Amino acid sequence: MDMNKETEVRDDFFIYEVFSQRSVSSSFVHQFSLLAPNKEVALAMARENFLRRETCFNIWVVKRDDIYGLSPEERPFLERLDNKSYRETRGYGDLQARWRHHREQYEEKQKHAESGS
Repeated sequence: MDMNKETEVRDDFFIYEVFSQRSVSSSFVHQFSLLAPNKEVALAMARENFLRRETCFNIWVVKRDDIYGLSPEERPFLERLDNKSYRETRGYGDLQARWRHHREQYEEKQKHAESGS
């Protein structure tokens, strides 16, 4: 999907997307968009605007024209084609209650075994 026509504001200014990373182990998060004539100015503007508000470990500026995404017609292809629900992490929410139930049953059996001997 070519977004060049949509994002070009003037011949000499482009829209840049700004992403920040709070720490070495954190993911990059989109923060805002800005207009700049080139990537160097975009980075300087992002640093100036963003670092006033928050501290961060790293900043990315990406020209919006360089971001390639799926068109609305292509998005249905993202739907899951197979039924592999066994790969999803469900069913662990009540794990503590299950363990408690089994422990109580075990303790009850132990109590009956001791009283029966």
